[in-house]
Amino acid sequence: MKRLTALTAATMLALTSQAAADSARPPAHLARLGIDFRAELQPIDGFGFSMAFQRADLLHGARGLGPAKQREVLDLLLSKEKGAGLSILRLGIGSSTDRVYDHMPTILPTDPGGPDATPEYVWDGWDGGQVWLAKEAKAYGVKRFYADAWSAPAFMKTNGSENDGGELLPAWRQAYANYLVKYAKFYQREGIGITDLGFTNEPDWTATYASMRFTPQQAVDFLKVLGPTVRTSGLKTELVCCDAAGWDRQVAFTEAIEADPEADKAVRTITGHRYSGATTVPQPTGKHVWMSEWSPDGTTWNENWDDGSGYDGLTVAADIQNTLTVGNANAYVYWTGASLGATRGLIQLADPGDDYRVSKRYWALAAFSRFIRPGAVRVPVTNADPALSVTAFRNTDGRRVIEILNTATTEKSAEFTLRGGHDRQPDAYVTDGTRSITPADVVSTRGTTLTTRLAPRALTTIVLD
Repeated sequence: MKRLTALTAATMLALTSQAAADSARPPAHLARLGIDFRAELQPIDGFGFSMAFQRADLLHGARGLGPAKQREVLDLLLSKEKGAGLSILRLGIGSSTDRVYDHMPTILPTDPGGPDATPEYVWDGWDGGQVWLAKEAKAYGVKRFYADAWSAPAFMKTNGSENDGGELLPAWRQAYANYLVKYAKFYQREGIGITDLGFTNEPDWTATYASMRFTPQQAVDFLKVLGPTVRTSGLKTELVCCDAAGWDRQVAFTEAIEADPEADKAVRTITGHRYSGATTVPQPTGKHVWMSEWSPDGTTWNENWDDGSGYDGLTVAADIQNTLTVGNANAYVYWTGASLGATRGLIQLADPGDDYRVSKRYWALAAFSRFIRPGAVRVPVTNADPALSVTAFRNTDGRRVIEILNTATTEKSAEFTLRGGHDRQPDAYVTDGTRSITPADVVSTRGTTLTTRLAPRALTTIVLD
């Protein structure tokens, strides 16, 4: 009996010890990751949007949106507390001689008679609603105003039209440079400093609307004129280039600028769009790089988070993660903030009427822009789970942010080893089919270890003090 009791006790002790070891061991499905908040990758200039082509006028009420709803949409786009807190506003420099909706009026509607003749500029203080919107954005705290031209005035181009491509006539280079500087000075007069100025939009693609072609060498040649013109203008603005339609196509423009000392000196920021395919490489430059325009293709207005359409919220969240990591982008500028009908913008405005609707694309972008502020830096992440797309950032105020996109169809758990900073109780927010940056009790910390549960097909945002 004594022998049996001793054996039982020993067995029980062994079983208890094994159970304790099993409970201490993380489950097999628990992903282990590391984040080093002490290190630095690229700085973040911000997240932004555009309301060019008279979309700003729509927001101001051109189709019936009243003051109260206007303020709600402005809050959604620009408020750090109530909305996305977007911090870059991209403005369209117009080339149209009329004010038809979807056109951008030019400040030089009449050919002065030649490139050396005195131009008669026209300024209405409205610019398709963009002046009003810029002033509103400034009041919300926006400091980056990025003005970009789709085309020069028709008479400066080889095809004599603002549409259908065409090239800038070499004899008009200085006049076009003066034109761009004058536009920025008109905004300066309105109390808006144009911080970033571009002279071309998608120079690698011919559109039926306002468009103008540049080869990489032609862009370099024009920068040698525009750079000195801006420097002697008294404006505190820097140049960007070249907003190619595809991130891969922008590489040739970037290489051409880097290879020419004068053009290289003129440009502060490299800009590229994302329409020809997902970002697969960083731009070959040490300058700041912006993904300066993209929205997914699609045929209808879509408010869904994850429906496989390719223009839902999850698609945008995945693209932001990829662009910031693979592309090492310093900024992410979505195409349209708000528009009409079958828009792939963030918000759909009634046409006509005093109402609006919000897409999950908006919430995908807002989950980044609200918490990752200008001046933040991306920090390294070690991640061996291909189902999890993870980025992490350190803000200038010390707040640390982790963005985790779980692409799996099942819930996952993840354990992070954190380096750098004092860890307090973190806040977590989930964005998925039923939640929109909704607070969730899914994260805990113990020492330098953070553990979280990740909903399937969801974006989880974790904020640490």
